Amino acid sequence: MKEQFRLKETLAWITADEKKYIEIATEEIKQRRNELERFVSWHPYFLVTLESYQIEETEVGSDIEKNKNKDKIPEIVRRMTESAREFGIGPMSVVAGTLAELALEAMRDAGAKHAMVDNGGDIALISDRDVLVGIYAGESPFSNKIALKIPPSSSLLGICTSSGTVGHSISFGNADAATVISNSTSLSDAAATALGNSVTDAHSITKAFDSIKTVEGIEGALIICKDTLATWGKIPEIVKM
Repeated sequence: MKEQFRLKETLAWITADEKKYIEIATEEIKQRRNELERFVSWHPYFLVTLESYQIEETEVGSDIEKNKNKDKIPEIVRRMTESAREFGIGPMSVVAGTLAELALEAMRDAGAKHAMVDNGGDIALISDRDVLVGIYAGESPFSNKIALKIPPSSSLLGICTSSGTVGHSISFGNADAATVISNSTSLSDAAATALGNSVTDAHSITKAFDSIKTVEGIEGALIICKDTLATWGKIPEIVKM
């Protein structure tokens, strides 16, 4: 079954064989968003910076609040910061992928064998069957015409796409789709952002892959820029839709 879940800026499609796993995912998203919002209320720069953010292992909040509350850095903040730091970008650029990853982990830990969280095109996935993940690339002739055929795996897979021509997210490039696959949706989200930023035109694609290929955990990537499609690394079979 598949259900849509909306909470403020978050709009996710959650898939599982049983409704209880979907409910687990939605509760996880609510909790993690609450932790992030609380952190941002005391650290507003985290919300707006487009550069790497440095966190310290200290209590969260003002001096008065620190004396009352011994909370440490929330896990969602830690993951966002670490993934974004790999590419020198702001942590909020990976919020969607990180939320998807945490929700998927909660489903998996509860016993789900087939589960997917698609948070605005940033996908966390485990499955006991083949899954097709379509690629939307705006007005490119490849848009909605191809998909990645993901084989069964109990290990989490992160598949994230950034675009300079589609959607409202900030991108400094012109890729119609920059898709990255790794063992972490948070990391894939950051890498897709960096990859998309590096694509100015079809001639820049080969060099653009240099922005992600040395980072541990990245398995492969795909770039679509108008009528050009290029891949790097290990990616699933590309099939027609």
